[in-house]
Amino acid sequence: MSTEPHAAKRPATYWLGWVLGVLPCLLLVMSGVMKIRQPAEMMEQIAKMGLPVNTILPIGVVELASTVLYLIPQTAVLGAILLTGYMGGAIVTHVRLGEPFYIQTLIGVVLWLGLYLREPRLRALLPLRKVN
Repeated sequence: MSTEPHAAKRPATYWLGWVLGVLPCLLLVMSGVMKIRQPAEMMEQIAKMGLPVNTILPIGVVELASTVLYLIPQTAVLGAILLTGYMGGAIVTHVRLGEPFYIQTLIGVVLWLGLYLREPRLRALLPLRKVN
């Protein structure tokens, strides 16, 4: 398979990649919007986490901006890198509180898997090889 941007794509792999990529983005958009809207219940939880309340709006904006970058094919890799950092921060927050962090880890894995399946240049960069 050619690694050029306009190379023929395997339709099933390409669309599976989009489905896997969009599903966690729905969660991230909902989370980002909630951080911008700042409902009282969520702000109570944020305070319990020890995060300053005045940081929630910028965190929500970064979350939404990174998600939008991920969804645009030309900036998808940058968006994936930014969302990886974002999810790393979420994981650290949950680890610090002694809470499970498997959902945050799974979101990051599914984001990259979705991008891997829909982006031939990424598959060329990170080929999966059979063990001899």
